[in-house]
Amino acid sequence: MRFVSYALSDKNGVAVRRGPDLIDLGAIDLGTLLRNDPDVLQELGRSAKGAPLNTQHLRYRPPIARPPKIICIGLNYADHATESQMKKPDYPPVFTRFTSTLIGHNEPIIRPKVSTQLDYEGELVAVIGRGGRHIPRARALEHVAGYSLFNDASVRDYQFKSTQWTVGKNFDATGPFGPELVTADELPPGCAGLKIETRLNGTVLQSANTDVMIFPVADLIFYLSEAITLEPGDVIVTGTPSGVGFARQPPIWMKPGDVCEIEVEGIGTLRNPVKDET
Repeated sequence: MRFVSYALSDKNGVAVRRGPDLIDLGAIDLGTLLRNDPDVLQELGRSAKGAPLNTQHLRYRPPIARPPKIICIGLNYADHATESQMKKPDYPPVFTRFTSTLIGHNEPIIRPKVSTQLDYEGELVAVIGRGGRHIPRARALEHVAGYSLFNDASVRDYQFKSTQWTVGKNFDATGPFGPELVTADELPPGCAGLKIETRLNGTVLQSANTDVMIFPVADLIFYLSEAITLEPGDVIVTGTPSGVGFARQPPIWMKPGDVCEIEVEGIGTLRNPVKDET
């Protein structure tokens, strides 16, 4: 099933997709639902009734509006590690994002006043449904509620100002997330074997397959839960393939007027325009 978090008029809510229609589930929050009962999504989706939402003025919100944690993985595709002039990792490089960075589908990515080095990174997202610690690899995918898409838009000069990437990965309104949460039963286990692609103004700049991730989703859950208690609604952003802007000659930076699209086979397309900070 596919769920959309939305804003419409003065209401925030969740809807389930049925074909081209969005059936309203009311003023609820997916993160709260997962914390209360990780199995509730299937029941809600099946029992949804009523007329489709009028989507003319609907605004997409991030599927999980305020995740307890946004855990990002760096260098999870060997070709991206190579283009970044870094060693293929033996252990997942981990960094975090903050909820203040998140925006929804169709919302503008904001290029900050202090930099022109705004880069794109198309990524698959796994959303935790069942929390836990010390989760074995063999059971890890049982903890995933569903999958979505992310653009880990990065302000590169600020990312590389220090040995820590945190600042360059956490400018406001640089974390597009969505458009839908697709439940795990609709996709291959761990989203293996899916094409992932990034387009800027219609030009393909990243194209790969999730099969070549160094650390698949089950491995990431295993490694992360050795140290961190994963909670329902946590978001794991699984890394980007090669083709990022800073590694190109000359570099390609996103600028006002651009449109960036992230697509993963079977999940959909996350689309965002770019605007300058005012």
